[in-house]
Amino acid sequence: MTEDLEQLATEAYVYGFPLVFDLEQVSRFVQDGMSALPAAPFNVLSHASALAGPRDTFVSVNNDTVYSLAQLDLSGGPLLLRVPDTAGRYYVMQFVDAWTNNFAYLGRRATGTGAGAFLLTGPGWTGDVTDGIRQISAPTSVATIVGRWACAGPDDVAAVRALQQATTLEPFGAPGPVDGLPVPDAGVDEDLRFFEELRVWMRAFPPSPTDLAYQQRFAPLGLLEPATPYAEPDDGLARALRAGLQAGRRLVEGGLMGGAHAPGTGWELNIHAFDYNRDFFEVGTLDDPQWIIKDDEAAHLQRAGAARAGLWGNHGYEAAYAIVHKDGDGHPLDGRKAYTLRFDSPPPVDAFWSLTMYDTPDYYLVENPIDRYSIGDRTPGLHYADDGALTLYLQPDRPATPEAAANWLPTPSGAFRPILRMYQPRPEVLDGTYDPPPITGASPA
Repeated sequence: MTEDLEQLATEAYVYGFPLVFDLEQVSRFVQDGMSALPAAPFNVLSHASALAGPRDTFVSVNNDTVYSLAQLDLSGGPLLLRVPDTAGRYYVMQFVDAWTNNFAYLGRRATGTGAGAFLLTGPGWTGDVTDGIRQISAPTSVATIVGRWACAGPDDVAAVRALQQATTLEPFGAPGPVDGLPVPDAGVDEDLRFFEELRVWMRAFPPSPTDLAYQQRFAPLGLLEPATPYAEPDDGLARALRAGLQAGRRLVEGGLMGGAHAPGTGWELNIHAFDYNRDFFEVGTLDDPQWIIKDDEAAHLQRAGAARAGLWGNHGYEAAYAIVHKDGDGHPLDGRKAYTLRFDSPPPVDAFWSLTMYDTPDYYLVENPIDRYSIGDRTPGLHYADDGALTLYLQPDRPATPEAAANWLPTPSGAFRPILRMYQPRPEVLDGTYDPPPITGASPA
């Protein structure tokens, strides 16, 4: 019986990790902000005033765009979002529910770059939508808007700031009080807090009907109880929950955003890392079988791994992510060594591409002497070979030659993991025929 409970607790951890991790970050943002993004209460936009850097301790944060963020609580009524005309500049407003499903997109790919107005409504809302306004219905009353504005560097920040200030979020009609996040029972020990948070937040933010039925299997763990069973659990349940917690963590860490390996290159092409949304398709999403994981267990594990390694990441059709932990010979990437990455031709995109450097296991940006955390087609001063090829130098120390220094992306001192981001990827990325070139060990440049 204990073994059955341990297995059930393991499955519950994998299933519930995205909800718990997401809402912990929502709470963190509302209370403390996230470094360059000031704290803001629910239903208020917060704007970064610079590109992300090492102070932004958020998993796999990008260094290509300036962020705008809003945590929504639609329990008090609808909100009206207005976006300005960006005159062709790439941007995306991504909508993420409490279970980390990407359920809507606005922006260059999804809705164009003209001005627009959108009514954001919570579950079960009924009412009239004014002409000229498009409705976006959120699956959960708490959700997140992740806005990303393309920025070519510090000299471009002022233009982005003007667009941010022209973006508004306000109540539609007379707003009511908002529920906020339910508070877990304070009497639960820290090592069982995950299951208490999962119990409370599952009740407050029900998932799709399919997953709601799936949740019933966790009744023996106490996750469906209206009051906490974890303040004074019996010894057998406590042991099973702690064992399941550890086993679930190993499963999630072992399956981080797993993707198809490109032959001989070491890259994992995570085109379908965020395809676990199977039920909610609003503006800008693709309700297409090729973008939906059908199997329950596979979807749950994929969702957990994606939350752990790339919370609030986009669907592959908006931005494709390729990650790599090893060089082309299969050896783990080591910040004490030097590497090159040669693109004979640029990654195929309709917007732009970049390579961003992260440490492991936190996947944070790391300080370096030139304050360069990503490099790509918008980086000024890149040196191209006569045949048009671009060679990037990944190493801890500044290269000796000016040409190599122009193409240098500094590495941290220990293990590292770059991400190749491709914004508005072309069909050859999406169908898997494009393979990024391998990272190759080299003598320091």
